[in-house]
Amino acid sequence: MPMRFLDEMEVRGKRLLVRVDYNVPTKDGVITDDTRIQASLPTLKLALEKGASLVLCSHLGKPKGAPDPQFSLAPTARRLGELLSRPVAFAPDCVGDKAETMAKALVPGQVLVLENLRFHAGEQKGDMEFARALAKMGQVYVNDAFGTAHRAHASVSGLPQVMEACCGGLLLKREWQFLGKALEAPERPFAAVTGGAKVSSKLMVLKHLLNKVDSLIIGGAMANTFLKARGFSVGKSLVEDDLLEEAASILKLAGQKNVHVALPVDFVVSQDAGKPLAEMTPAGVFPDAAIPGDGVALDIGPASLEAFAKVLAPAKTVVWNGPMGAFENPAFAAGTMGMAGVIAGLPAMTIIGGGDTIAAVGASGLTGKMTFISTGGGASLEFMEGRELPAFKALRECGK
Repeated sequence: MPMRFLDEMEVRGKRLLVRVDYNVPTKDGVITDDTRIQASLPTLKLALEKGASLVLCSHLGKPKGAPDPQFSLAPTARRLGELLSRPVAFAPDCVGDKAETMAKALVPGQVLVLENLRFHAGEQKGDMEFARALAKMGQVYVNDAFGTAHRAHASVSGLPQVMEACCGGLLLKREWQFLGKALEAPERPFAAVTGGAKVSSKLMVLKHLLNKVDSLIIGGAMANTFLKARGFSVGKSLVEDDLLEEAASILKLAGQKNVHVALPVDFVVSQDAGKPLAEMTPAGVFPDAAIPGDGVALDIGPASLEAFAKVLAPAKTVVWNGPMGAFENPAFAAGTMGMAGVIAGLPAMTIIGGGDTIAAVGASGLTGKMTFISTGGGASLEFMEGRELPAFKALRECGK
């Protein structure tokens, strides 16, 4: 069954129960980054324009299935009111008589934010009784929380089973269109850039991408495992020795599928092994075949960036997930920032996924130069693994 989205639905006079992702960073009750709230605004504004009332539900943090004031969504409700320029009510719980009474009292144009879903253990357990209690808050279910699309939680997988009408929001639609198109029918050449610390976290992604891409760039600490699998010494750099055979098999499979794999040819190396990352300093740039025995590779070098740029130059579609180095320390950020610049300058569809990569692109100031930036870290990874995410499955099977 095809999924439906909010822009295809008639919702005038309806009370929408919208699953949003307001898992935003806060400090002392103050929101320090409202990007995720801002990302939900197109869906909310469209629903209000269509004459609906809104009941919003979300999780925040990890409150362990019980109320915890530090994870209250009350500050979020206040910020949302400022962004929408209208009053936003706040319910002290997400289920129960009080919340239900407040929800049912809404008239078109009004907005209510429910308290943190994870104050109830049933949310993360996917409990259907909790889903049924939550379903009383609305008439039409809208999922606009791609960041939790890979979680089979009550508000993601359960609600569509017990509500007669449901659809995806505009944010979810954009994720579906961009990530789906990139993986199913990309304009070619199609290149993927992967990075980050561990091969283990990207193993299924790499295998799936080999069936899709024309070229694959591997950077970050995960490149060390592939280099060691090729017989290079990587000093004291992070390596997953238990995955050396797996890395070798991926390289072999790439050759069989005629996928060009590009690995770094030089590294920014530190000789401060054992120190915290923040205290590590560069000892110089070394070729892949000459990393010192006491060296730790923490970023790709300039020759690698130049080589990767040549690989990407002809691409018409590029997906990037994972930084090129330990960019949290500015001394080892040049590779990741350089990659952001290369990708931002391409005349291609450029799709960015993964929390660290999004943060790096944000730090580079090039967010506006990318075609699409995914809002989901784990969700975008699982999408790239070729899995059907629980949120999409539930929306397709709504009411069955």
